[in-house]
Amino acid sequence: MKVLRGVLFLLSLLLPSVAWAQAAAPMDETIAPGANYDKAEFRFWSPDGVESLRGVVVLVPGSNGDGRPMADDAFWREFATKHKVALLGCRFTDKPHDQAFIEDYVNVSKGSGQALLDVLAKFAERSKHPEVATAPLFMWGMSAGGQFNFEFVGWRPERVGAFIVNKGGIYYSALLSKAARSVPGLLFVGGTDLQSRVDTITGLFAVNRRGGAVWALVVEPGAGHVVGASKELGALLFEEVLAGVKGPAGFVGDLKSHEFQTAASPGTPNTPNAWLISERLAAAWKTVVHK
Repeated sequence: MKVLRGVLFLLSLLLPSVAWAQAAAPMDETIAPGANYDKAEFRFWSPDGVESLRGVVVLVPGSNGDGRPMADDAFWREFATKHKVALLGCRFTDKPHDQAFIEDYVNVSKGSGQALLDVLAKFAERSKHPEVATAPLFMWGMSAGGQFNFEFVGWRPERVGAFIVNKGGIYYSALLSKAARSVPGLLFVGGTDLQSRVDTITGLFAVNRRGGAVWALVVEPGAGHVVGASKELGALLFEEVLAGVKGPAGFVGDLKSHEFQTAASPGTPNTPNAWLISERLAAAWKTVVHK
């Protein structure tokens, strides 16, 4: 019940000004197999009547999953229409190997990241939106999709406007660069997920937050390995970034009390706390994490 109330609260923040998406035909593309992946298949959708797209929401599913249908999701299409952004649903798969729970394609610097950039260039031409080739990316992912996002931010931070990590398990990087730590992000943990996933994401957050990362840890009580509130809270983060919300230093949330206050600076906290870009996002974060 508490989780449901939290999701309804997040939807109330997003829906009042959402316009229904206009009908438009999606486009599909495939990139040839590469060094660290087998399949790389994509679906692109953008709302009609937009002169210049402001960014691309990149949707990456769990392990070896097909995320192309996520570009057809009414929730994301409404978001794209409201904010004049495109959607990119992704499908990456591994070549066969003996530890299938470790996704090779997540290691984006080995080829899969370039496949994503290459397909954006293709869609930029096909859609007659050349800005897509260089537009900021707003990366949402579930499980291995969040792992992909984390590694992509580490590899090409200048391309990412904001990103979501959601309950993934295996990562190739730990402390990211200062540029990557400057990209707003939310890292989700399920309270009843595998302990290894909980420990891994909590550790990644702690070491990077100590380095001043403008990220928040979102612990969802009672949630397992599920999407949870990551769509609604992630969309709210993307919305705030697209709106140009700056503030002098954002807000920080206490990970134990879940209270939040204005931050003196993103800083290098001695005790990990959640950094949130706006009071609106901080209030939504508290609703999700507060027991």
